[in-house]
Amino acid sequence: MATSALPPTAADKAPIVLTPRTVWVIFGALMASMFLASLDQSIVGTAMPTIVGELHGVEHQGWLVTAYILAVAIVMPLYGKFGDLWGRRWPFLAAIGLFTIASAGAGFAQTFPELVAWRAVQGLGGGGLMILSQAIIADIVPAKDRGKYMGPMGALFGISAVVGPLLGGWFTEGPGWRWSFWVNIPIGLAAFAVAWFALRLPSHRSRRAIDVAGIFFMVIATAGIVFLTSWESLTTAEGYDWSDPWLIGLVTAVVVSIGAFVMVENRAEEPLLPLHLFKNSTFTIATLIGLVLGMGMFSALAFLPTFLQMSTGAGVTESGFLMLPMMVGLMVTAIGSGIAITRTGRYKIFPVVGLAVTAGGLVWLTQITGDMSMWLFGAMLVVLGAGMGLVMQTIVLAVQNSVDPREIGTATSANNFFREIGAAVGTALFSTIFTSRLADNLAGVVPAGSTAGGGSDATSLTPQAVQQLPEPLHTGVVDAFTDALAPSFWYLVPLVVVGFVLALFLKEVKLSDVAGMVARGEAVTSADDLLERPESAVRDAEGEGPGAPTGTAAGAGADPGTDRARTGTPVS
Repeated sequence: MATSALPPTAADKAPIVLTPRTVWVIFGALMASMFLASLDQSIVGTAMPTIVGELHGVEHQGWLVTAYILAVAIVMPLYGKFGDLWGRRWPFLAAIGLFTIASAGAGFAQTFPELVAWRAVQGLGGGGLMILSQAIIADIVPAKDRGKYMGPMGALFGISAVVGPLLGGWFTEGPGWRWSFWVNIPIGLAAFAVAWFALRLPSHRSRRAIDVAGIFFMVIATAGIVFLTSWESLTTAEGYDWSDPWLIGLVTAVVVSIGAFVMVENRAEEPLLPLHLFKNSTFTIATLIGLVLGMGMFSALAFLPTFLQMSTGAGVTESGFLMLPMMVGLMVTAIGSGIAITRTGRYKIFPVVGLAVTAGGLVWLTQITGDMSMWLFGAMLVVLGAGMGLVMQTIVLAVQNSVDPREIGTATSANNFFREIGAAVGTALFSTIFTSRLADNLAGVVPAGSTAGGGSDATSLTPQAVQQLPEPLHTGVVDAFTDALAPSFWYLVPLVVVGFVLALFLKEVKLSDVAGMVARGEAVTSADDLLERPESAVRDAEGEGPGAPTGTAAGAGADPGTDRARTGTPVS
């Protein structure tokens, strides 16, 4: 194809020159933003008893977590799609702004409903930060070099899962729980400032209609799933009474909404979640791996700090410190695998090995006891973290590399969305299994009618009350807790094994050597490329072209929904 200089109509929107310095500055802002969003999923947990007590919200404390999770899950697909349609700069700045303002509001909240409302607004920003950060990296870094950036991003999720409870406990025991929210303000302002000046991303002018019906049914279905998984924490009922008309109506609404969503997406001009993506085996397999990993791992992590508090008498801050080995294992493998992927161009082996290691770690956790050595427990956590670090961001990279550059945001958000849904469902199921076993175990330990330890009700058992029990009742309760938790991990092993089998069928696709914005004709890698861009790529960067850019700027083309990136081919 003939090349030409930029036409006058595109002069005001000359492509961005992606220098190494520009990439690293943007990467710094993205890391800070992702850390904020992922940290707030866990920081409230250890502070919650104090918060709900001070704001008189004990009966409805589940809303404090559910409001954030629901908002994050709902906006993930929206940020991904809108970023693809209109560009990611302004949505990213809006997400940082929402999150920072909501953090201030949550810190100053004087009533429990006010705090829940601010937590929901935090989620509206946090979901955007998680998705857009990963999509922007795909825009500015070629897939073959992206591993060394995605590795640290993956490590952040593990770090926040450990540091969140640690910080939450430290703030609660020290300067006060409100600092769990206020700590976000200086980081958010710094990230906003860097993004404002350094995040030079193009804006698009999409003329396609917004998929309003798809958004509506997605919101209803997602909200229904989250409410179902949080039913016990949001109501005063104990367990799921399937004769409850509200519960029956909620299940019906979820099923109908999912069916309606599929029908709408098949007909929409610009679907929120293009169903043709599921014809891409790499996208489908990687997304299913994310789903089962979310179901298996996040439910396991939710109960380990409580186990430490019950068995060792550790406070909320100490139990956070005792979870640090998992963070170490995750950081080492996430960063190490990212570097290895960049050097070799191969990624399939990492989720395969990672899921095998994760399954082994879960099997090992079935052997925990109330009096076990903390060194041994730390080794278990290192193995668990190491397995997770090999998988989490590798499957995101595989998804991004296998789709059309114009659908990077949509595909990234879909992968993260299903992982969030998996985490919500898995945690609810694991909690039900564990609580049922614990109640049965306690019935044989605590005498009938006794109020020791808060009574024999598993939901009212607190670490503080357990530590005050006399012997042999104390040992009996700790053993009951451990005997309920340890075997419950066996229910998670099959999920991870399913993920392992799926990983064996993950196709190795050659990593693209072209960044997303370069493939779309919106950026170049050196100033000398400005006069060599195809005119069609310039038109598409302006939002005027009929399809994906072609020619030398875009690389070899591939149809959407196939297993090939625009510049990638299967690796034998």
